[in-house]
Amino acid sequence: MADAEVIPIGSGGRPGRGSNRRTTPSSAARALAGPGAAGKKPSPPKNPPASAAEPAARKRPDASRKNGDSSRKRLEAELAAEEAELAAEEARSEGVGPDLSLAPEVEGESLAAGAGQFAQFEKLIRDTLGRDGERKVAEFLAFLRRRLTGDYEVDEFGYDEDLTDQVLLPFLRPLAEKWFRVEVRGIENIPETGSALIVANHSGTMPLDGLITQLVVADNANRPLRTLAADLVFKTPFVGELSRKGGATLANNDDAERLLRQGNLVGVWPEGFKGLGKPFSERYKLQRFGRGGFVSAAMRTGVPIVPCSIVGAEEIYPLVGNMASLARLVGVPYIPVTPFFPLLGPLGMVPLPSKWLIEFGEPIRTDEFPDGAADDPMLVFNVTDQVRETIQQTLYALLMQRRSVFF
Repeated sequence: MADAEVIPIGSGGRPGRGSNRRTTPSSAARALAGPGAAGKKPSPPKNPPASAAEPAARKRPDASRKNGDSSRKRLEAELAAEEAELAAEEARSEGVGPDLSLAPEVEGESLAAGAGQFAQFEKLIRDTLGRDGERKVAEFLAFLRRRLTGDYEVDEFGYDEDLTDQVLLPFLRPLAEKWFRVEVRGIENIPETGSALIVANHSGTMPLDGLITQLVVADNANRPLRTLAADLVFKTPFVGELSRKGGATLANNDDAERLLRQGNLVGVWPEGFKGLGKPFSERYKLQRFGRGGFVSAAMRTGVPIVPCSIVGAEEIYPLVGNMASLARLVGVPYIPVTPFFPLLGPLGMVPLPSKWLIEFGEPIRTDEFPDGAADDPMLVFNVTDQVRETIQQTLYALLMQRRSVFF
């Protein structure tokens, strides 16, 4: 069998293997021949040996396969790029974002960071406000909404119950619980419903005992205590308005009787400024209870009188002197001098952390007195003296039970 004729690449070939017979190598042939063969005219061998023909025949399909693979890879890469670009355009048109592969990871990290911040905020609320801190925050936000919308009531005396419960009393609560460590006894002697007149001793240079008693009744008896205050309180700017909103009214028989007839708990401190401004050397010695106006108001309305004894208020501002001349000049009963005021300036106004004991005694009934008993001066004086003596003896007993001034 004769050897097959080998046709050199780019030589033009036999007739019928192309429409143009050429005698020079093509560019493809020159590229395959290498840089050293450029510009040279190859001499096709005559009758090449079989061994030379076989490598040439093997190189042609391998080279074409290699070129085809690379072309296919380039085509696939271009198609993949076009598909990625189309997907990105569709994502942008839908508002998803240019990089969808990272969206779940970024969203998860954001949620984790938000959860961590919320946990820290929740811990801060619990540490600051206690276990029911979330409830307190919710109540305060509801309070702000009511204040902004005007959805709250103020009675004829100016008492704003919403403001008192949400702002004024919570402001006093840390002072009573943490600073004075108030211990309350006899809270069961305060009636759950109906009117009663709570009568207490007054001391401490500043009337903090009245505010703390109001807080104690609200927290332990779950009832608001309406207090009777001197006219000087309502003449003082800002203090007078705030006192009315907190439930205070002028200490006179008309207002007291009207509050009692409405079913309120009313608090009174008969010693007045004489009890507040007495020297530290006379601590826990009750001053005169006035003319017994509170007893006549209780008799006319038939409500019980609940004696209240307060130990601890005498030591918060130990009164060792009084700037009487300056007090008369500015129109106040006294200007106190304590071991720290005015020597330390505003720092001297911080009360000392004395231990407080508050005890409510058994009620003294007034509904058993005959009609017109409130107009009998001797009977009113006797009941007034009975209330005063009850408070005085209870003070002595509490002082014996208290281990020390500050513990």
